[in-house]
Amino acid sequence: MSRESIVVHSATKRFRLVRIPKRTTLKEAIVKRSFFTNARRNEVFVDAVHEVSFDVARGSMLGILGRNGSGKSTLMRLLAGIYKPDSGSIKVDGDVAPLLSLGLGFHPDMSGRENVRMNGLILGLSPRQIDRRLDDIVDFAELRDYVDVPVRMYSSGMYMRLAFAVAVSVNPDVLLLDEVMAVGDAAFVAKCLDRMRLFKRQGKTIVLVSHDTGAIAEWCDSALWIDEGRVRMTGTPDRVADAYTVALAENDYRSGSIGAGLLEHT
Repeated sequence: MSRESIVVHSATKRFRLVRIPKRTTLKEAIVKRSFFTNARRNEVFVDAVHEVSFDVARGSMLGILGRNGSGKSTLMRLLAGIYKPDSGSIKVDGDVAPLLSLGLGFHPDMSGRENVRMNGLILGLSPRQIDRRLDDIVDFAELRDYVDVPVRMYSSGMYMRLAFAVAVSVNPDVLLLDEVMAVGDAAFVAKCLDRMRLFKRQGKTIVLVSHDTGAIAEWCDSALWIDEGRVRMTGTPDRVADAYTVALAENDYRSGSIGAGLLEHT
């Protein structure tokens, strides 16, 4: 068995963006002879993830930091197999349970119980396995009084509790968590951490995306900072979190947000 649970080598994911030209008047079209302009000229290709390489040891927890739009969610979807890289390679060893977006895969008009059954099937459980685990899932999520309520009535915290409970119930080899801990209350987050520590002791691997540098430094064994689709830094969680925090502060200063705040308070 390989020591690494996840191996990413020079992975690139490219998206095509189509820029819609502004509307022109008939007169402008005649003058510029733009009646038959090829729309493909307005296509732009953007690398959401560009030649990213890293690996994650089996039984460890990797934290991923980055600003909004930096490529974190695209990278997680690559790890989950939702996207395929346009170049490079990604190897994830074992069963994967992705928890990438609150409400993703949940039908709003179905009850919590019905969504547990549907998501359990998606994650590879048999109907009999779901039936055996249903009570444990509901109890872990602390939603016994709401399990038969349509999930469109749920708060974001209730969504997170149910989604996390379903994901861990399948006992995956790799657990992918994208910003889902941000909406949980402190007591439930502590319960989730206990379950993740148990997973690590069992040799399972966890990848956590979070804006909370303190959580990354405290919970994770290693960290990766992604910026504009590229790996900016990898290393110990405290070093990466500190460097990321300094860079954010410098960026705020250059953009004037810090200066504006100082002026308001003087």
